Amino acid sequence: MTAITVEKENKEIAKQYKELLRISYQTLTDEDKVLIRSAFEIAVDAHKDQRRKSGEAYIFHPIAVAKIVASEIGLDATSIASALLHDVVEDTKYTLDDIDRMFGENVARIVDGLTKIAGLKKDMSTSQQAENFRKMLLTLHDDVRVIIIKIADRYHNMLTMEAMPEHKQVKIASETLYIYAPLAHRIGLYNIKTELEDLSLKYTEPEVYKDIYDKIEDSKEEQQDYIESFSDVIDKSLKKERLNYTIKGRMKSIFSIRKKMTTQNVTFDEIYDKFAIRIIYKTTVKNEKFLAWKIYSIVTDHFTPNPVRLRDWISSPKSTGYEALHITVMGPKGRWVEVQIRSERMHEIAEKGYAAHFKYKHGDQKEQGIEIWLNRLQEALENSSANAVDFVEEFKLNLYSKEIFVFTPKGELKSLPKAATPLDFAFNIHTEVGMRTRGAKVNGKLVPLNTTLQSGDQVEIITSEQAKPNQNWLDYATTARARAKIKSSLKEEKKSIALDGKEVLRRKLKSQKINLNEDSINKMVIFFKLKTSLDLFYRVGIGAIDNQMIKDFASSYNNAFISFFKNKIRRNPVPEDIDKDEITSKFDILVFGKEEEKLEYKLSQCCNPIAGDEVFGFVSVSEGIKVHKKNCPNAIQLQSNYAYRIINAKWVDSTQEEFISEIKLTGIDNLGLVSKITDVISGNMHVNMRNLNFSTDGGTFTGSISVVVKNNSILNKLIANLKQISGIDKVTRI
Repeated sequence: MTAITVEKENKEIAKQYKELLRISYQTLTDEDKVLIRSAFEIAVDAHKDQRRKSGEAYIFHPIAVAKIVASEIGLDATSIASALLHDVVEDTKYTLDDIDRMFGENVARIVDGLTKIAGLKKDMSTSQQAENFRKMLLTLHDDVRVIIIKIADRYHNMLTMEAMPEHKQVKIASETLYIYAPLAHRIGLYNIKTELEDLSLKYTEPEVYKDIYDKIEDSKEEQQDYIESFSDVIDKSLKKERLNYTIKGRMKSIFSIRKKMTTQNVTFDEIYDKFAIRIIYKTTVKNEKFLAWKIYSIVTDHFTPNPVRLRDWISSPKSTGYEALHITVMGPKGRWVEVQIRSERMHEIAEKGYAAHFKYKHGDQKEQGIEIWLNRLQEALENSSANAVDFVEEFKLNLYSKEIFVFTPKGELKSLPKAATPLDFAFNIHTEVGMRTRGAKVNGKLVPLNTTLQSGDQVEIITSEQAKPNQNWLDYATTARARAKIKSSLKEEKKSIALDGKEVLRRKLKSQKINLNEDSINKMVIFFKLKTSLDLFYRVGIGAIDNQMIKDFASSYNNAFISFFKNKIRRNPVPEDIDKDEITSKFDILVFGKEEEKLEYKLSQCCNPIAGDEVFGFVSVSEGIKVHKKNCPNAIQLQSNYAYRIINAKWVDSTQEEFISEIKLTGIDNLGLVSKITDVISGNMHVNMRNLNFSTDGGTFTGSISVVVKNNSILNKLIANLKQISGIDKVTRI
């Protein structure tokens, strides 16, 4: 690099540092600035010889992460310093002891947490990303800021992924959707969560992303006109009440629009609530609730509300701290529009999450805010011994679940995930209450333990010293905490019964002149078709394996039946390999990996791929290679959790094979319609039909047809031709 280039780069680094201090959300003291400056200087020195894949100096990355932490998340000086130093111990000559000595225990602890996450070794026996996620969460008991800085780090990586190879882009984007976006949502970082989702879509489905992005850009002017027409109607009434407010429009994210298009099976133009209107008002904390309902009253005076779409998060804020009134009204031009009513304080919390809470608190109160949030997460972390993939799935259930609010008999409000049961409520109160649950009353009436609770229910748990968890409880409980405690209890009980069963078995075998040893135990496990010795002892303990069954085993054992059986298996000749070339020459359509090998595979039923679809291969444990479409609903999870089992796949010849695909049609019923449809399919396009099913209701019809096609271009042409038939409203591939 030339001296001019280095000088220019150094100027840019200094400029970025000054901007970092200027945009910090929290007020920085002189002491804070000294801490940040020291961290900046060490980071510059540590990374001076490093460059990113894009070619720029590496130091720009930690500065960018620190700017996200300082401005968009709004955390304190300790967090900003830790963000600047987050890669130092992992990548450079500096050690954790150096950081501790120079910056103190807090910064060292956070940097240590971030280094542990980054340095996890790959374990091929389980989902690496799930294991990473669990260990990342287990660092939370040290400091919540570890996870927040990790989210900021991931956010900046997502913003700067252009220089990476495509397979890495897809992997990183997939795990971002699977883990980091829901986690950002749970913490209350809604803006970053939305950005992470949109950026992930940009790399997992680039064409879909660009198509929706372009359409949003084209409709911006129309959106602004709509907001103005909405404002004009209520402006006079709001001003009459002397309210100090602003009205803004917020476009729904590309990811959420895509999700709606998929789940509702509609086009971009058919989605009517593509944006929300926000009314943000100035007031004192004392008056903000009163004014929110006043604005609600004015809006609903002018526009008819949808009564089932009122969301009051002012009276009962979300566990992330989010507060607002959400209403959906019939706006101008007869369109449903969501209106969000927030005070400036509520708006700050929605934008910044917990950091805005702390702005309105001082000293110990700030720490208590973090503690409350940490305690909530701790419940999900208590089951730290579970399989990593199960852990992520259970934790995700709790991340995504909408909340309900129920009352204790004394009127105390408790927050639970939607679909929670009285058993979940019992474990939420206390583990001992859960373990001793005998029954439950909801609103004064005795109910089954698997009853789904609703917001506003008053729940009373009936306990008994004799009560204890049983296997059915796992069907009744939905929260991670309750399920973990029940599983743990059942495991302990099984061990206790198995211990007794082992002694019973020892005595019974002795009477048959057989010693209980490793050989006899292993053969009994095989004889009774069990998996482990624990299963064997447990079944003896509960009486499922009785005296007669033990005598039957003893007889076979003494006659050496099992060893004979094993030898017989060994003597069975191994069948000769089938000529793979002969098979693949007939079905020469899919090839795998860089070498474009012809391998045996199965087409996945979850997305039903056909020739021409963009696909990938997934090496399953028991069924060989399963082929999925790239936009399969399960693709994100598979690519994130099992990246090492994903192999590239592509179609090279589709003339040898035919595929069954199902088409759904809806429209207006009229005479001869079925005849026109079958003419297009069989007559014009010479496509075979396997199944035909039509039903009519109130002048409309719904039909489904199974057709046999060679590839997706024929199928797409068929769908386009069917859409031309008069009376057909929609044609979709199922």
